[in-house]
Amino acid sequence: MQTIRQLVALRDALASFRAAGESIALVPTMGALHDGHMALVDAARRRANRVVVSIFVNPKQFGPNEDLARYPRREMQDSRMLAEAGADVLWMPSVEEMYPDGFVTAVSVGGISALLEGAHRAGHFDGVATVVAKLFGQVRPDVALFGEKDFQQLAVIRRMAADLDLGIEVVGVPTQRDDDGLALSSRNLYLDPDERQRAVALPRALGVAARTLEKGGAADEALAQARDMLAQAGFETDYIALVDAETLAEPEPGRPMRLLAAARIGNTRLIDNVAVLSA
Repeated sequence: MQTIRQLVALRDALASFRAAGESIALVPTMGALHDGHMALVDAARRRANRVVVSIFVNPKQFGPNEDLARYPRREMQDSRMLAEAGADVLWMPSVEEMYPDGFVTAVSVGGISALLEGAHRAGHFDGVATVVAKLFGQVRPDVALFGEKDFQQLAVIRRMAADLDLGIEVVGVPTQRDDDGLALSSRNLYLDPDERQRAVALPRALGVAARTLEKGGAADEALAQARDMLAQAGFETDYIALVDAETLAEPEPGRPMRLLAAARIGNTRLIDNVAVLSA
């Protein structure tokens, strides 16, 4: 596996792949890798001849009171995991390489970015869209893979790729979970043992609400159930919402639905989501 930190070297490596007629998959990450990321790499290897994984902790998607400074950084461990997983290139630019002096452009995806996470984290999705647009331009992949745990992020990136005619297939990979159901996340490292034990209430609450909906229960009833379960476990809920699985708007009869939630336990903010089958 090549580890590359300069854009000119990245372009040289990718040019050699393309000259050989090879397809390229991109897996964007912020590092602190876990089995969820490895599932993305595995899916990428099945879809393309070459796999590029980026690690970049993007300052533009963190708010002023968020966890940019303490976000886990484990370069050596991450690199070893990716080499063992069969990645071809680790693209690991510095902030200066990604946003050189004079950089002033921002990418904003309207509508779908404004609700849920967007309403609670002002500017977050502008930062996400900007860095992903940069990565797409740098790598020019045939396919890019993202985890469904960050479901709204996936929807925003799909909208951006479609609106800008980027010609990149954006693929969602199912959420990977621990044995007790908690979605794998780099931020799980923040949880102390007691918080980790109680954190499983998040997927369980979503599961209970989903089953209520699938049995024909009212949305208000299902969401109230989930909020109560989270409160009993010590969570403070930012939001829990039932949305259209494609547009994230109000759900309509006969269309796929999704339950999305964000909640805090201690100092850690977790997100999760589950599909809801039609009643």
